[in-house]
Amino acid sequence: MHSRYPRWLIPAVILSDMALINAAFLLAYAVRYRLQLFRPVEPEFDNPIDVYFPFMLVLTILLIAAYRIDNIYVPRRLGMWLDQMSRILRSTMIAMLILMSITFIYQPFFYSRLIYLYATIAIVLLLAAGRFLWGVILGQLRRRGLGVSRVLIVGAGDVGRTVIRTVMAQPEFGYRVVALVDDHVDRSALAIGPVPAIEGTQRLPQIIVEKSIDEVIVALPWSDHQRILDIFRLCEQLGVRARTVPDLFQLSLNRVDVEDLGGVPVIGLKAASIRGANLIVKRAMDVGLGSAMLLIASPLMILFAVAIKMDSPGPVIFRQKRVGVRGQEFVVFKFRSMREGADEEKRQLLEFNEMNGPLFKMREDPRTTRVGRFLRRSSLDELPQLFNVLRGEMSMVGPRPHTSAEVAQYQNWQRQVLEAPPGLTGLAQVSGRSQLSFDEQCLLDIYYIENWSPALDLKILLRTVPKMLSGEGAY
Repeated sequence: MHSRYPRWLIPAVILSDMALINAAFLLAYAVRYRLQLFRPVEPEFDNPIDVYFPFMLVLTILLIAAYRIDNIYVPRRLGMWLDQMSRILRSTMIAMLILMSITFIYQPFFYSRLIYLYATIAIVLLLAAGRFLWGVILGQLRRRGLGVSRVLIVGAGDVGRTVIRTVMAQPEFGYRVVALVDDHVDRSALAIGPVPAIEGTQRLPQIIVEKSIDEVIVALPWSDHQRILDIFRLCEQLGVRARTVPDLFQLSLNRVDVEDLGGVPVIGLKAASIRGANLIVKRAMDVGLGSAMLLIASPLMILFAVAIKMDSPGPVIFRQKRVGVRGQEFVVFKFRSMREGADEEKRQLLEFNEMNGPLFKMREDPRTTRVGRFLRRSSLDELPQLFNVLRGEMSMVGPRPHTSAEVAQYQNWQRQVLEAPPGLTGLAQVSGRSQLSFDEQCLLDIYYIENWSPALDLKILLRTVPKMLSGEGAY
């Protein structure tokens, strides 16, 4: 099975955690008793390390047990670093509080109180580094097909697309959507890049076997409950895991708000993630980060302006009307990377377009200048858009803005990208950029809009830097 991890994986992770826990405690002991930071140790309380050996043993057992109870050793979670660290921090603090209570009851003056704080910090830091390395190892295993679940989605509606964009946006889940199956597939309305749409759920047994499916995710309307049950029974017979995603009357899943009303679950809608107070927070981040970046990049921008002027005739800044949030047009600023008259030449090059959908992309575009090739490759031609950010027309992170002619070719579901301010960078830009189809870019941008948080913005900004340096997907 593609989804199977090596048998040694979890035992190896547990053993490495045990080693790191003990190494962290030894580090905490050295900081407290040898370096004596912040507070000196009284001579009569200067305990040798062997006095703490029973404590280390109990601490290791208690922490490993706490981690297991908190489902930290689930293979699929190992690649989710932030989720792992939040669970490790919580479990470590709880386990340490329990241990502190026990030791102070039986030997209140025997152990140093500060060593508990040092040990907690050292354990979390070392396990964070350890989880990062395990994430790298898991990435290598998944490239070889280990730990990757081949997923078949049944249901070609909005819920099916929601599942696909979630999987694409979070590859650490270890899922690969192989195909989408439904009885009524509108091919023109359902273009989602590399995921083929197959018509006919009656062919499920054949499809599951032919495509070596590990897991089936059913995304059908609740009205098809009998068909959902039939699919579950079929999957059980074939030995394939099946799960379902309730469509909640075709509402966007992440916007569902469930409250308890005297024991009765009440379902409602959350406000869109980038609205109200969230929009104020995002704008404050844009102004702060945009101002700082503009200050840092100013000398570089002056240098680029001189180089562009010396390289080819024409203005330094290229201005073009783009469509922003809720369809409002604005003028976007970029360093000019093409010769004058490039827009008029575009019609002659349409047959060489390497991008599907409304966008035009060409790796070896003859209109690009020498300096322009470098700027486009490194994405530094976008730096003037910091002024758009400060003017409130764009955000640091969001979907890329397109021209009105390109927006006119959007399918209905793709127009959801206009619900958020366009960004200097975005989830699609750090997930492959021009290597992705237009449909894949839209799916990622919609996922970003529906799941926005300050942490997600920071994560995308941090991922942007290595992508710019490598030039991946930029042309």
